Amino acid sequence: MAKKKKEGAAASPKDQVTRLHGKKYAASFAQVNRDKSYTLNEAFDLIIKLANAKFDETIDAAFVLGIDTKQGDQQVRGATGLPHGTGKTLRIAVVAKGDKAKEAEAAGADVVGAEDLIERIQGGFLDFDKLIATPDMMVAISKVGKILGPRDLMPNPKLGTVTVNVGQAINEQRKGKVEYRAEKAGIVHVKFGKKSFGSQKLKENFLAVAGAVIRAKPQTSKGTYLKNVTIASTMSPGIRLDIADMTATIGGGEGK
Repeated sequence: MAKKKKEGAAASPKDQVTRLHGKKYAASFAQVNRDKSYTLNEAFDLIIKLANAKFDETIDAAFVLGIDTKQGDQQVRGATGLPHGTGKTLRIAVVAKGDKAKEAEAAGADVVGAEDLIERIQGGFLDFDKLIATPDMMVAISKVGKILGPRDLMPNPKLGTVTVNVGQAINEQRKGKVEYRAEKAGIVHVKFGKKSFGSQKLKENFLAVAGAVIRAKPQTSKGTYLKNVTIASTMSPGIRLDIADMTATIGGGEGK
């Protein structure tokens, strides 16, 4: 006869994880050394092993930054291209007139318009993932800022989505351009690929993101800038990276 657990006995960490996330997650959790910082090669080999769901899991990174987001001069935000894309097909809308509208259509934009497209957005049309606009249309677009802003769809010159080079901007988005932005807690979350990419391509995509985040360090940031960096798949626990190994691979100790 199986012995019953004593009432009040503390559950093991594995039991707690199983209760909260399920057996598969707990099995992955058990394979990650919580006291270790993994080198890039170790981490990306492990993430492929842990991402064992029946679908193609997305891989993302979390950068914990030493910034004070309450200060206007310590905002970290930008965009960078990924050498191997995102693995996601985007629907791109462009607000432009005349020749620039024709350029957008030639570049393969899914939706192109001017004031008519802005009216559609006012009416609830949001069937697109990225919105690109020419500078002359930004005053008109401001009318729908309250709709676009909360959904991170508002065009922004810092992100390359307000530009006269609409064809180039569309091509960059198609090839795999990702945006990053520090949350209030100073954490940047970025999705940078799929498990099917394999460890090498994922690592190269990650290095592009990490390099961009490091270069975006505010001049007024004091102390350690990169406090913690982890990667995880959709269904796996986070894997903490060795920041010294990461910055050395990128090409220097910029993260200090």
